[in-house]
Amino acid sequence: MTATRKPQRVFDRDREWDGLLRFATSPSPDVRLGIVSGRRRQGKTFLLDALSEVVGGFFFTATEATEVEALERFGRAVARYAGGGRYIFRDWEEALERLFAVVAADLIILDEFPYLTKATPALPSLLQRALDPRGPARTAGSRILLCGSAMSVMGGLLSGSAPLRGRASLELVVKPLGYRQAGEFWGIDDPRLAVLVHSIVGGTPAYRREFVAGDAPESLADFDSWVLRTVLNPQVPLFREARYLLAEETEIRDVALYHAVLAAIANGNTTRGGIASAIGRSSTDMAHPLAVLEDSQLIVREADPFQKGKPVFRIAEPLIVFYEAIMRRHWTPLERGNQAAAWQSSQATFFSQVVGPHFETICREWAMSVGPEVFGELPGQVAGAVVKDPDRRSQIQIDVAVLAPEEPGRRRRILSLGEVKWDRTMTAGHLDRLTRARDLLSGKGYDVSDTILACYSGAGFDQNLRSSPEKPLLVDLETLYARE
Repeated sequence: MTATRKPQRVFDRDREWDGLLRFATSPSPDVRLGIVSGRRRQGKTFLLDALSEVVGGFFFTATEATEVEALERFGRAVARYAGGGRYIFRDWEEALERLFAVVAADLIILDEFPYLTKATPALPSLLQRALDPRGPARTAGSRILLCGSAMSVMGGLLSGSAPLRGRASLELVVKPLGYRQAGEFWGIDDPRLAVLVHSIVGGTPAYRREFVAGDAPESLADFDSWVLRTVLNPQVPLFREARYLLAEETEIRDVALYHAVLAAIANGNTTRGGIASAIGRSSTDMAHPLAVLEDSQLIVREADPFQKGKPVFRIAEPLIVFYEAIMRRHWTPLERGNQAAAWQSSQATFFSQVVGPHFETICREWAMSVGPEVFGELPGQVAGAVVKDPDRRSQIQIDVAVLAPEEPGRRRRILSLGEVKWDRTMTAGHLDRLTRARDLLSGKGYDVSDTILACYSGAGFDQNLRSSPEKPLLVDLETLYARE
């Protein structure tokens, strides 16, 4: 193995690896601080451990502890790196000075950094001083990677007037694997099965390795059995994971309120007003919990390109959707081991509230990832949208709206309008709705001269749709999962 090759045990993550390696081996004296963040279970520590294996350096993983306990553990770790003995530090200023003296120009990785700042809020300021032109980190030539899973804390390190703002040369967010990569990671070749599994566990690597010990469904016929023996099994760690994801966020205190918000979104209430109505609160009361969930990257805010100022919210973690839509309402029988009956009674809900919306998300991800040969150019925005039809007093749901980048002085160009159906064969009637939406948008001033009408289906297309003179783009499961 060469000094820069990614270890074979690291699946995918080529872009992340290249960014980390450029940081760790950069000859520039100005490259001193990097920030690595991402929700838990995405493999950040696994990736950084591999980097440390390749380039060497000091690696310290913090735990939730008091300042005294953290300094004691840190002193032992620095002493081991130095070759033995024992270091006892009075404070973090002394600890950092010794660290930079011992490690010198090598790489320093401080994992789970939010635990350290929780016990010692001044630590970012101490690092700022160390990174100053005459500070010990700059003098020693050290490179520092700070890593953490508390997204609100990690995001705050470089924001506003934070001490480390403007100091970082790397800001890397380790995200879940894409749906194609996730299917490969789980060893699933059947696209339909891959969608079903992804709609529950998403692209989080740890869910296959640590949480279900490598148990993957062997076929579509094995899917129900796999659900019963893994995510709905109280003896498997995945069973309670969705609840822990919320509890681990430091900014979330009223857990019941946040579960109520997530349940409302999982049940299809995706606007601020809809969420408020579902949980019996006023719309203004939603500002703070929605902001906290967004900062924690548990939900995402998506703008409707055709209705300004009316964003919708989507849960970012599929496992939370599955928990809120399926598990939470059957929690007592599930805990008592009666998962078969609970799963049987949840089939309709699973396909309508979990798989259907998730399949729409996959289709939007595909539309955003394709090359210019599909829509004529690279998309500037892909989103779900609503087109109002005042004449018919109705609304047309657009599941995949693809728009070109905005250009000053030019009408916004719509590259494609698409409808998604997971379990229904699509017909010319679906195409008629898209045609109506295109005409309405043309009347509102959008450029639809090159708009491609698209149908995305997990169940196929009838002959009338296939032979339509409109020549719609037909996207099936095989297309979605075709190798790039």
